[in-house]
Amino acid sequence: MPRVSEILAGKDHRVHTLDADTSVHAAIERMVEHNIGSLVVLDDGQIAGIFTERDFLRRVAIPDRPTRFTALREVMTTRLVCVDPETPVEECMSLMTDHRIRHLPVVREGSLLGMISIGDVVKYISDDRATEVRVLTEYITGSRA
Repeated sequence: MPRVSEILAGKDHRVHTLDADTSVHAAIERMVEHNIGSLVVLDDGQIAGIFTERDFLRRVAIPDRPTRFTALREVMTTRLVCVDPETPVEECMSLMTDHRIRHLPVVREGSLLGMISIGDVVKYISDDRATEVRVLTEYITGSRA
């Protein structure tokens, strides 16, 4: 069964993080600059939460909070759902669906190893299925395409 570690092996391991006292404005600038939908928020070097596009819309934009004077700690999601590198990919899909989230930090023994998104999971499953179909087709037809 495929594991999260296989997804991580095929992507950049860099995870964008910011301190909990960073302004929402600075966080949004970072997200736009790197074309990402979330940031892991740290407090004293430890994972404290996640700040996502959804957090911005619900907790900053709609209530009309000032982005330059609102700290991430005030608006981040603190109930973080994380996975281990050995978590099965199918379980990640279930976690994301059940919790209605699009990003899963990958953590082992308190260390942040990476981040996977729903896009990463769907692409991995799609590529895996395409390979399986190709192999089965070659087996059935007795040829190599």
